[in-house]
Amino acid sequence: MRIFADRIAAALVNARAFEEIERLRSHLEIENRYLQEEVREARALGEIIGQNAAMRTLLDQVQMVAPTDATVLILGESGTGKELVARELHRGSRRAERPLIRVNCASVPRELYESEFFGHVKGAFTGAIRDRAGRFEAADGGTLLLDEVGEIPFTLQSKFLRVLQEKQYERVGEERTRTVDVRIIAATNRDLKREVHEGRFRQDLYYRLNVFPVTVPPLRERRDDIPLLAAHFLEQATQRLGLPPIRLTDGQVRLLQSYDWPGNVRELQNALERALILARKGVFQFDLPVRGQTETPPVSVLFADAAGAETRILTETEMRDLERRNIVATLDKVRWKIHGSGGAAQMLGLKPTTLISRIKKLGLQRPR
Repeated sequence: MRIFADRIAAALVNARAFEEIERLRSHLEIENRYLQEEVREARALGEIIGQNAAMRTLLDQVQMVAPTDATVLILGESGTGKELVARELHRGSRRAERPLIRVNCASVPRELYESEFFGHVKGAFTGAIRDRAGRFEAADGGTLLLDEVGEIPFTLQSKFLRVLQEKQYERVGEERTRTVDVRIIAATNRDLKREVHEGRFRQDLYYRLNVFPVTVPPLRERRDDIPLLAAHFLEQATQRLGLPPIRLTDGQVRLLQSYDWPGNVRELQNALERALILARKGVFQFDLPVRGQTETPPVSVLFADAAGAETRILTETEMRDLERRNIVATLDKVRWKIHGSGGAAQMLGLKPTTLISRIKKLGLQRPR
């Protein structure tokens, strides 16, 4: 009996060991699948760069809250780098060795929301040919970034509230309640207070997410960081495209700082890379739209004068852009001196009041 008991005990131990190995293997497959897409996205932007006062405040807040397990709500316009802030929060937490799983709530089809976040069992619905773990299970022990959290359908927000409060959920088609240990970081470019007021977002979920809010400033409010960002993105792009290093001139920097960047850091990165690609066949310059322009500018044409020489016709948009560049170059040369001898107004042949009016109209701002 002792021999049989020993063999049965050994078999049970082996069975449990194999079950644990299978569970760990499955969990690693889940992490690997989700982390592969995170690696692809992480290459898009570098580390957080900025010496602006608003950015220093943001980084101080990140360092303060990162070591805790508090839920963080990252607010800011599209393209400001909310994902980078989330990664910095995860890197500074005790969960840094565990995965950071990101999901864009706006890109998930409504009918697949529950399956995407909570998982499903085989046969739960048409097409469920095998068990599948959701994002919460993949992030167990780590951090889950709910990007564009304001896009979660109202009818499903109660289920998110439950897992945030009780750390419990069920897979679709399964009665077993599962427990998860995950830190939540949410990000949005929406005004969630207004969404709550207008009945599109649950108030209790908003308060659960808004434990520690941080705001990422738009690029137009941190123009003094543009030279640092531009140099960083140029270095990345030239290495990736196999081009020689390029250094921006003072005039080019002023031009970048004079633009409002509605697409923020992401738009700046794209503009620099586009300029690098176009520079292979010409001069390195930026194709920035004029303030207020909402559509593609008309194409310039050529006409022949009486002598038969071709002269380029400039569109209204190109004329404004040329005026902007000319004024920026002049102001840069005279260090933004407008009045008096040797001032920008005298060099341009304008009255100082006229020049000041055009500067305001073009939205130009003197760099700090």
